Amino acid sequence: MGMSSGGGGGLTSDINVTPMVDIMLVLLIIFMVITPFLQQGVSVALPRDMNNPDEDPAIIKESSVVVAVTENGDIYIGKKKVDKDTLKTEIDTKMAGKVDTERIVYLRSDINANYGAVVETINLIRDAGIDQIGLVADKRKGGAPAPAAPAPAS
Repeated sequence: MGMSSGGGGGLTSDINVTPMVDIMLVLLIIFMVITPFLQQGVSVALPRDMNNPDEDPAIIKESSVVVAVTENGDIYIGKKKVDKDTLKTEIDTKMAGKVDTERIVYLRSDINANYGAVVETINLIRDAGIDQIGLVADKRKGGAPAPAAPAPAS
């Protein structure tokens, strides 16, 4: 498949793929830039999981209710900041019309969040009539075991 030089006047059947490669590279860059913005909810540093359980595919649905507790104790439903007083009514409106098997609230808590604030948020979710609460954690990379807990000081 040589390329003829000069004015031979004959038809060539070689495909010029350079414009297609340019378009694909532009699309790749666009997707790389947009992908971080597709994350739902507030960004919190999640604790690492020890056992790598199966991931629940329902957490990424648009209709799922994800409550996040930040490091300073703020509570968010999705990206909307809510007070402790209005959390119950917000959950009630999000859960309206769902059957019992779909009534799950996922709780994302920052690794540095106050434990008391997380427990209080769980209690508020339970007060809203939700029995199933999913705790979200990051998956541990690789199959390495978790580091051992430090020994208590004697």
